[in-house]
Amino acid sequence: MKYDEIIRKIKNLEIQGAEKIAIAAVEAFGEKLRETRDPKKFQKYLDELISLRPTEPALRNALHFCAANHKNTPSVCEAAKNHFKKSQELIAEYGAKKISNNMIVFTHCHSSTVEAILIKAHKQGKKFTVYNTETRPKFQGRITATNLAKAGIKVMHFVDSAGRTAMKHADIFLFGCDAITSEGKIINKIGTEFLAEFANEARIPSYSCTNSWKFDPQTLYGFEEKIEERDPKEVWENPPKGVKIFNPAFEIVAPDIITGVITEIGIFKPETLVLEVQKAYPWMLKPSAALRKQQRS
Repeated sequence: MKYDEIIRKIKNLEIQGAEKIAIAAVEAFGEKLRETRDPKKFQKYLDELISLRPTEPALRNALHFCAANHKNTPSVCEAAKNHFKKSQELIAEYGAKKISNNMIVFTHCHSSTVEAILIKAHKQGKKFTVYNTETRPKFQGRITATNLAKAGIKVMHFVDSAGRTAMKHADIFLFGCDAITSEGKIINKIGTEFLAEFANEARIPSYSCTNSWKFDPQTLYGFEEKIEERDPKEVWENPPKGVKIFNPAFEIVAPDIITGVITEIGIFKPETLVLEVQKAYPWMLKPSAALRKQQRS
């Protein structure tokens, strides 16, 4: 795909999921790096790509990696994309070990990483059923249900408001992640928090499944992760006069109510993961000049 097509598809959610967005943005950035070495244009493309989805540190970190090493283009962009591919394979391997025969696995929204874990466990011969939510207003849960069913996994699909009812029968809760803060907070699709709270109360193990490049290094220095609000028309095209629509895409899940985070560098409590990410990817704490400029704006 070309740069403008990628921009359009990320904006209208044809490309969704933090890792897919990051990979697409890297492809678009790589195209422009091959076309120009003009610093002003370089910064313009960086700013435009980062602005597409505010609650996506994976996008920013991937572009940070490319911007800091752009002299090695196009190999640096391929290296960034390969990171996500190899990481998902590792996460699937680690996460599949948490799945046992006859389990009911609950999941919310759509996460390609959670999908990879469940498909890996299925290929290992494990028999289990997935309960998943529809995830209004864009119904990303249908993507999960469709993909898992195609892979031969049994799926029971629930309306969002029945999430707690479904969770009562679950043995484990797996969900994705869009951002990780320096305090170990997990930011994921709206609706995740109340499900995680119930899982904690019911002593159902709950794991966020994520690439560690979703850690937001800006939060180390006091920045708050921005919660994206989507177009109200996604919820109600023509609401009655006097009715206002609040349509947040994400929410914060406190670190103390989840069991752990499954990543490519291991499985950790959220607070511990932050330290491990800093050890594994020290470059993440040293933004390139191009990204520092963007962060100040």
